[in-house]
Amino acid sequence: MACGVLVGALVSCGHADEPAAAKNGAAADRTEHARPRPVGLDQIPDVGEALRRRIPSGSHQVVAVHGKGRNSADSTVTLFTKQGDAWHKGPTWSAHNGKKGWTRDHHEGDKRSPVGVFTLSDAGGVLPDPGARLPYTASAAFQAPAYWGREYHHDFDYVIAIDYNRVKGTPPDDPHRPQGYTKGGSIWLHLDHGSGTSGCVSLPGSAMEYLLRTLDPRQHPVVVMGDDADLES
Repeated sequence: MACGVLVGALVSCGHADEPAAAKNGAAADRTEHARPRPVGLDQIPDVGEALRRRIPSGSHQVVAVHGKGRNSADSTVTLFTKQGDAWHKGPTWSAHNGKKGWTRDHHEGDKRSPVGVFTLSDAGGVLPDPGARLPYTASAAFQAPAYWGREYHHDFDYVIAIDYNRVKGTPPDDPHRPQGYTKGGSIWLHLDHGSGTSGCVSLPGSAMEYLLRTLDPRQHPVVVMGDDADLES
């Protein structure tokens, strides 16, 4: 699987081999609590025409993931909200993506995050629903396996499924993959453990709580994700 291993009923993502710089449960949030800009933007910055055309016209919430480089695990995440014809910039957070960077042709086990535009339809996690607007499934089945190590223990306290090779309207850990197993799957937004993932995008705990309470299915939220070069192309 692109984001981890199948343990019992759990489809897990986000495990990396290198030591973590911080445990997510107590990780520094590194959050810029930016208020929406009073003057709207015509377009989401640094997103080129190719990906911009793939943002559905009805989407009024975009989670933009900007990777530092094609082979880098470091990224930033910014929430943009559309009001009328203008996009307004919200909070920005430091984040991590696949430990080997990004790819436009994601496959199981490549340790890279897929470049593209994907809808955000379902959420869940080990912890109870924090007030999510997306459908939320709370279950101990999300718990990362113990053999991953303590630094990964809180990775899946909260998760938001990225609709890459999955069935919308199902819990994030649903194992079905419409494009087949080799195309990977279980690509999530989840809590950060301080280093690269196996394909997911990881954020501070406060960021995940904010997104869960903000992303609204009535606004048709999507994630636009990739390294800077691919985003701008």
